[in-house]
Amino acid sequence: MGSLIQQCGAVTMLNLRSIPQRLAMSLSTVAAVALAVSVLLGFFALSNGFTQTMQGSGANDVAMVYRKNSTSELSSVLLSDQIRILSAGPGIVQRNGHPFISPELYLIVDGVKRSTGTAANMPLRGMEQDGLAIRTNAHLVEGRMFQPGTNEIVVGRALLREFAGFELNQTVRLGSNTWKVVGVFEAPGTVFESELWADARVVQSLFNRGSSYQILRVKLANARAVAAFKRFAESDPRLQLEAQSEHDYYAKQSSGTVSLIQFLGIPLGFFMALGALAGALNTMYASVATRAAEIATLRIIGFSRFAAFFGTLVEAIALSLIGAIVGIVFCFLFFNNMTASTLGSSFTQVVFQLKLSPAIAAGALITAFFIGLIGGIFPGISAATKRAQVQLAAAQ
Repeated sequence: MGSLIQQCGAVTMLNLRSIPQRLAMSLSTVAAVALAVSVLLGFFALSNGFTQTMQGSGANDVAMVYRKNSTSELSSVLLSDQIRILSAGPGIVQRNGHPFISPELYLIVDGVKRSTGTAANMPLRGMEQDGLAIRTNAHLVEGRMFQPGTNEIVVGRALLREFAGFELNQTVRLGSNTWKVVGVFEAPGTVFESELWADARVVQSLFNRGSSYQILRVKLANARAVAAFKRFAESDPRLQLEAQSEHDYYAKQSSGTVSLIQFLGIPLGFFMALGALAGALNTMYASVATRAAEIATLRIIGFSRFAAFFGTLVEAIALSLIGAIVGIVFCFLFFNNMTASTLGSSFTQVVFQLKLSPAIAAGALITAFFIGLIGGIFPGISAATKRAQVQLAAAQ
């Protein structure tokens, strides 16, 4: 056994030291694997960043109430009478002697993206003054909050980065009306930073929404109070509503977009991995061919078939892992925390950051390992049979 291990080590080191002799072919394999890994990491960073932004937007002690069977805020309607009933629900925190709730509207308006100069949908949220306070992770960083009854808006920091014309004190046109930007807010790592906020009653009036809302946020005493409030909201026949925690709501909203990103990314990554596998096979067959006499000599002087097979297999795996490391480093340097935007479930732009993680990088390394493993098996078998091939040629 010790002799076999020594033989495997000797052949492996010989193969690795001879890589510079096949530098161009080896680099092509490294590049193919690095490209495949970069594509996979890019798509997983997209889905991971989008998921973190959506799920990070929700609190476990805030309930969201909307019309039964609504798929998003856009398709929901809440009436003033329903909100009055809900405000008497169990577990609601009292603030300044009133239920700590935030009835809100959610509309689509047009904006122009800085990067492309093209029009894109943006979310305009109508809310009351408690709308900011109920979002504990949101705070103003410039200017002030809008004044009730005025055409004033505050802008999320992420939206300001992506869309032109929303700087502080600018006047913008949304729909058929003009608005003044009076404040900029941050809500790091959440979907709220992709929104415009304005007074709910002004939005109702200017967009012909009457006295209706679309969703109600309710601040509860703790996360355990959500279940009791949910039963209250869904059991009253006058309401015909659904309720769930804010965290669960945004987790559900993110699932469709994440599935779409992965539906596009995983097949593309798979086909690129096949290309990388083909590159690994070509490289290793070329390696075996250029060292045919050397491998046969090793076999003739007593090196085992397994040692020749093992050395070739390790060379293929090493090249693939080097390619994976190159791809991972490239993605962490240039992709990680990059700002991007995509359409959310409400057909508006959601601004988020690409997020890589150690688990995603580990998955890339495992993928590269199997590319090298499969790419080295058949050339390894070819290397293991070199002595027989040489002897057959000599006999002829």
